[in-house]
Amino acid sequence: MIAAVGHADLCPDTLELVESEVRARVERWAGSATAVVRAGAGLPVAFGRAVHAAGGRLVVLLAAEGTVPAPLPQRDRAAAGELLLLADRANLVEFDPDDRAACIGADEWMIRTSRRLLAVWDGSPSDGRDATAHLVAYARARGVPVDVVWPEGAARDRGSLRHLRTVGRCLL
Repeated sequence: MIAAVGHADLCPDTLELVESEVRARVERWAGSATAVVRAGAGLPVAFGRAVHAAGGRLVVLLAAEGTVPAPLPQRDRAAAGELLLLADRANLVEFDPDDRAACIGADEWMIRTSRRLLAVWDGSPSDGRDATAHLVAYARARGVPVDVVWPEGAARDRGSLRHLRTVGRCLL
């Protein structure tokens, strides 16, 4: 399996760039593996769309409370619905989707059970909000190969007007 993780604060234009790059990579892998992503808005949907468009197989991980799906945060509900429509399979993983540490734990589990990690990462260190750098290091420490995707022109919306003016990609 190929797992996908990445920054949660990607700009809309960046999501389009990422979707295109991921699709090209999945096409090169020619269906040799199944892709897996944790349900959520942003990167998971771009990844799911790319995998589906390339003819790949997609597994979506849903938060669970015991043996039933857990309620997702409002921002992730529509995205989870789209991912389920694109998915070949959905797996329930017990974790609280509102708990940052639990989400990181679910991502670590996903990485441990995969043979490759695709990380949409700008190379920045973990900042207490974003765990992408941690997850890349986690995969590398376990010998899981990591493919970093950061297309030219990609940007994050860090809420900084200076950053937004400099990058010119994010819309408020």
